Amino acid sequence: MANILHKIKAYLYENLLTKDNPNDYIARTVSERSLSVKQICEAAVNRGGADVSSAAMEHATELFLKEMAYQLCDGYSINTGYFTASTQIRGVFDSPTETFSSNKHNILFQFNQGEKLRSEIPNIEISILGVADASAVILQVKDVKSGTINDVLTPKRNLRISGNKIKIAGDNPANGIFFIDTTTQTRRQVEASDVVINNPSELIVIIPQLSPSTYTLEVVTQYSGGTTTLKEPRTAVFDKPLTVI
Repeated sequence: MANILHKIKAYLYENLLTKDNPNDYIARTVSERSLSVKQICEAAVNRGGADVSSAAMEHATELFLKEMAYQLCDGYSINTGYFTASTQIRGVFDSPTETFSSNKHNILFQFNQGEKLRSEIPNIEISILGVADASAVILQVKDVKSGTINDVLTPKRNLRISGNKIKIAGDNPANGIFFIDTTTQTRRQVEASDVVINNPSELIVIIPQLSPSTYTLEVVTQYSGGTTTLKEPRTAVFDKPLTVI
């Protein structure tokens, strides 16, 4: 029997991404917060008994990550044991002599779980907390240009947002679809004319001209699911960071 070392809580949400079974659900983990390199290193010292200072560990980790990024940019694959990483080129080449074009092709970095991380899965206990409150939620984001799921943003191209009760409705000026730069906290709103599809379970928008960075996606709406709108807007925040390369 596995030695349970970790516990993850999750809520069930109606599965709107498949049509074969209208009564099925998907589980979404309840994330307490997002940890930085600094916080992980502090935890390694305070909880894990690391024999170096958290500052020294953070410095070494930043050096490692910087060098790993450099090597990935030279086309090397990475295998840390805990995760693997590689560089990929997305897009179609129409002939053997066609060259790479940033307008047509994309460079992406792909990360996957490694054997050491995978070996920890039997030590995790999952606690299903029941069906989540039927509020607005973003379940999946697809960048149409690159074809990636929950990953890359291509400015000035289409983004398909799937979820529940995410239709933009109501006259509150706070309503809208926003990209928040995780570094500067600058909020960039999608113009109303760039909302191509506005349905309860699907939005298709044209991504604004965002600068290279990492972004959080927010949908703010008064949509209630019925014929009336909510008195106050509610916000659905996508729990995965999205990147403009």
